[in-house]
Amino acid sequence: MMRVMVLVKATEDSEAGILPTTDLLEAMGKFNEDLVNAGIMQAGEGLKPSRYGTRIAFDGANRTVSDGPFAATSELVAGFWLWEVKNMAEAVAWVKRCPNPMPGPSEIEIRPLYEMADFGDVMTPELIEQEAWLREKTVDR
Repeated sequence: MMRVMVLVKATEDSEAGILPTTDLLEAMGKFNEDLVNAGIMQAGEGLKPSRYGTRIAFDGANRTVSDGPFAATSELVAGFWLWEVKNMAEAVAWVKRCPNPMPGPSEIEIRPLYEMADFGDVMTPELIEQEAWLREKTVDR
């Protein structure tokens, strides 16, 4: 099994704050039910437009705070799911079943999450214990 983050990319409509129609909300609700019933969906939410967001840029010890809106709409995220699937092919198959999340053309990106095994020898017993504690307190609640 693998975990993936499924990212619904923003569009001009989502950045303008245009809310989905009742029909789209119903279709997405049914799709989410199917994901839950299949044991795939772990989390999922829509995000408000970037004008409500804030970015913090890191450069060494310096922090720079910038309020939205942010440029490059096609690079922004309007929503997400966290899924557990057998492989990338299964994730792709599910996304192909998804209703179009926007009124016009849109894009969904699938990205695998790092798992502890990906870090190999850099994971000390203390880091493994810390990760297990964090998962218990957040994901597994």
